[in-house]
Amino acid sequence: MERIWGGHRLASLFGKKTLPTATIGEAWELVDRSEAQSVVRNGPFRDRTLHELWTHDRKAIFGDVKDSPRFPLLIKLLDAHDQLSLQVHPPARVAGKLGGEPKTEFWFVASAIPGAKLHVGLRKPVTREQFAAAVRGGTVAGLVHSFEVKAGDAMFLPAGRFHGIGAGNVLVEIQENSDTTYRVFDWNRVDEGGKPRQLHIDQALESIDFNDVAPNLTEAQGELLVSNELFEIQKWDLEAARDVAPAGQFAIMCCLTGTVRCVDVDLHSGEFALVPAAMPDRKVQPREYGTTMLRITIPR
Repeated sequence: MERIWGGHRLASLFGKKTLPTATIGEAWELVDRSEAQSVVRNGPFRDRTLHELWTHDRKAIFGDVKDSPRFPLLIKLLDAHDQLSLQVHPPARVAGKLGGEPKTEFWFVASAIPGAKLHVGLRKPVTREQFAAAVRGGTVAGLVHSFEVKAGDAMFLPAGRFHGIGAGNVLVEIQENSDTTYRVFDWNRVDEGGKPRQLHIDQALESIDFNDVAPNLTEAQGELLVSNELFEIQKWDLEAARDVAPAGQFAIMCCLTGTVRCVDVDLHSGEFALVPAAMPDRKVQPREYGTTMLRITIPR
């Protein structure tokens, strides 16, 4: 998907097929939404959409998972050639009232140029009134907590956390199945027609957690990066074959470096695959030295 802040590194890093002139900001790699669908590439379910599998073959593909109208996760690659707006996603307590969808997400830094930053949380506690005054005065960027990151860093972003992605980052994003974003400040950027992008100040003020101060990067607990009711994410340094998940549980693989094989499918950097719950052969194995991957599941 083209974005005003996008670039060309999804092609150069991961071999994604894009037009040379297109500034691609997002690749929706696993998606079940009315406006976009993942489609099975090979095998007995070839050409079926993710939504069809979720609706008609849920037990075989996904095992015992909580009911929802659509597959509950959306997984993306993001190329922030330029910095994104400072923004927030609404928590469940206000999303319905605002006409949006709640969105909690997780970032894994796949690549970062020297000095690349993330903007996450507030630099110091502020009241809603102080924040609104900074928006009116054009100084709200001074309130965000900013820090440099490198490849391999990770960040959890609960709904309500004020945030933005700095220029020079390529991220894997695992999130709730939502596409609701309330922009607060867009660095005085204008579109091709010379118009500023739409902001959503009133909705953002309803959504932001003003007590969320200077959050830390995610610290791995062994292989585990994060686990909550929405998703569990592990980072594996794959040195030998192992089961991707217990029998009866599905898993999503994201190859970070090297090449990982499952059955007769090879995944290279930036490629994803879903291993069905009912598939008997669940082994994943490295095809190169230094192969790493993310293993994504939904806790039962």
